[in-house]
Amino acid sequence: MNTIATIRPSRAELSGQSTRPSGRRGFSGRLVHVVRSLAKWIDHLLERRRSRLVLLEMTDDQLKDIGVSRCDAHREGIRPFWD
Repeated sequence: MNTIATIRPSRAELSGQSTRPSGRRGFSGRLVHVVRSLAKWIDHLLERRRSRLVLLEMTDDQLKDIGVSRCDAHREGIRPFWD
């Protein structure tokens, strides 16, 4: 294997989070971090909402299998996604 094949970019370079020599991120690195964090948070909220909607669609037998009553499933299913 030659030397050129062993040189790989770092994870920070691949993710767009360039670091300064002092180890701190610049403005663009912080912005990328904030946008990614926001996207993960929104994804988490949407996943929570999807799982609550699935509870509303389950049959009584399916709810019984997971140990949830129809009343509990309805109460959980109508909660807002941010709660």
